[in-house]
Amino acid sequence: MQSVSNWRKSSYSGEETNCVEVGWRKSSYSGEEGNCVEVGASSEVVGVRDTKDRDGGMLVFSVPVWGGFLRSLKAERFG
Repeated sequence: MQSVSNWRKSSYSGEETNCVEVGWRKSSYSGEEGNCVEVGASSEVVGVRDTKDRDGGMLVFSVPVWGGFLRSLKAERFG
């Protein structure tokens, strides 16, 4: 299983310096109070952690399970 806590170079990047790196990102729905989560993804897993306790562990989901979770949230919100 790949780590989601480290930056990684996009697999679509060539040998040139034109590349994208992926790491943890904070939810766009997070408030200023710090009540938020961060999501980090690799090609195999998606990790979710508490922004206030980044070293406190994370939940890890397979990519298909995470995709199903997101689809269910969108369906509930947008009907």
